[in-house]
Amino acid sequence: MSIKVSLRKRLSRQFQLETEFESRDGCLGILGASGCGKSMTLKCIAGIERPDEGHISVNGRVLFDSATGINLKPQERRVGYLFQNYALFPRMTVLGNIITGLPGRRNENTAKARVWLNRFSLEGLEDRYPAHLSGGQQQRCALARMLIREPEVILLDEPFSALDTFLREQMQLQLLELLGVNRDIIMVTHSRDEVYKITDELLVMDNGQSLAQGNTRRLFLNPGTVLTARLTGCKNISPITRTGEREVYAKNWGLTLRLPQETSLETPRRITHIGIRAHDFVPVSGDADPKGHNRVRINVTKRSESPFEHIVLFTNADAPGPESREEFWWLYSKYVDSIIPEWLFIPPEAILLLGEDTP
Repeated sequence: MSIKVSLRKRLSRQFQLETEFESRDGCLGILGASGCGKSMTLKCIAGIERPDEGHISVNGRVLFDSATGINLKPQERRVGYLFQNYALFPRMTVLGNIITGLPGRRNENTAKARVWLNRFSLEGLEDRYPAHLSGGQQQRCALARMLIREPEVILLDEPFSALDTFLREQMQLQLLELLGVNRDIIMVTHSRDEVYKITDELLVMDNGQSLAQGNTRRLFLNPGTVLTARLTGCKNISPITRTGEREVYAKNWGLTLRLPQETSLETPRRITHIGIRAHDFVPVSGDADPKGHNRVRINVTKRSESPFEHIVLFTNADAPGPESREEFWWLYSKYVDSIIPEWLFIPPEAILLLGEDTP
């Protein structure tokens, strides 16, 4: 299975969507902040919106091509689209929503629908209206309506945003199993947790542009650019100057850091920043040398907690001046010792080397 997308669409004088990517098998996640063009990309693939120019194909079958004038209607594309608000017809029952618009006899369509009602645990709800369904039931009804049409490609637009936390986590675990493994899926989200749990490949977008694409876990491990690091959840980022072959000075923190032995700063993309994820700090034990490499003496500025984590903001207590006292974020489990140490260690292998956002 293969999806190829190359499109350009001007949405305003200030904003133009211009993205290009290819997906092969599995689930591709599109990650980006609200308003970056993620949902518009899905609408162009589905045929709801028309790009100004470009090319969209699925398994070699062309859905849109501005050069040759091809622009298939949405119902001809065999693309399933799960809208963010599910877009169920409020005056139709669950059964009516699932079979609406299907070709063929009603009796045959009803028999097909019962297979999906059973698969999505909607038995006994066929005569209910959307207003009388829970959020999870509405989502499963929308999924059944989409999948009964046997789409080649499934597009999911923020599929969990309308669900409460408990149901969201349940549906995340069930989604790929319910959809099946033999379909191409593109999921739009602004949640790094969702994209990490569910997707195989990741496309990062900002301001209508594609920033990076690759294996999801590898992109989290090595985001490559400042903006990609921020969008994948890195809270601690500083510009640097090089002070040695494998040594840099982080300007925002007033801190000199050593990099791993195998690290080279000589890469095709100029390294301008480093990043440290908030979970990667290691408390220094009392019997360790606190003044060793990659250690920072902390000055706590704020503390709070989430249900399962402590959240600590701190500055480098030994920073040479106010310009190098930007706060660090440190997150650690509530199931470990909550006493704040005087020193924290930054493992060299945890330091992200980041370049400019454009090649």
